[in-house]
Amino acid sequence: MPDPSRALVIGASRGLGLVLATELARRGWLVTATTRGPSPALAGPRLEVETLEMTDPAQLAALRERLSGRRYELLFVNAAINRGNQPIGEVPTEVFAEVMVTNALSPLRTLEALRDLVTPGGTVAIMSSEQGSVSRNTEDGYELYKASKAALNQLMRSYATRNAEDGRTKLLIDPGHNRTELGGPDAPLTPEESIPAVVDVLEQQAGAGGLQFLDRHGEPVPW
Repeated sequence: MPDPSRALVIGASRGLGLVLATELARRGWLVTATTRGPSPALAGPRLEVETLEMTDPAQLAALRERLSGRRYELLFVNAAINRGNQPIGEVPTEVFAEVMVTNALSPLRTLEALRDLVTPGGTVAIMSSEQGSVSRNTEDGYELYKASKAALNQLMRSYATRNAEDGRTKLLIDPGHNRTELGGPDAPLTPEESIPAVVDVLEQQAGAGGLQFLDRHGEPVPW
């Protein structure tokens, strides 16, 4: 029998990341998942847990050193915060910086630090959002969150351009509006509903190469 595929999931303590790591393990993947602190729900025979605060470059470098002998078919980075629904002119500078560092800079910094752990034909993916689509920004609200996801998408596009010849598949994934701490209690989806479809997309796109911005059904999301 072939060896099981391996995945490194960054940001799996709760919500979408937790369900993603669990679903991959359920399908037979061997999963290394990172959390900022204890996560009792993240347990199982195919799961191992590492500690990481991804906004801390020193912790990221330490994780890279600990995993230096590993190789993964999938690296998936999941991280986002939302600091309220204010017009951009009312957002304090320190809040703007916090959201941009967490939602845009840190995922790409993580990808840069860990990409050499991914096999040449593997996949690097980041959890994005339809909210980052500039062309679909036609409703008021959540201006800073939208801007941070648009910045994430632009940075990922720059990364993909710079690394176009590395042979890896690059994905931005919109999982839909989910009932999580970030998505709120009135969202139409649960992670248990959306994430199996996301994993279907990850498995279907393996080896495709290039960069795509896709929803949980595998359909392109407009930039």
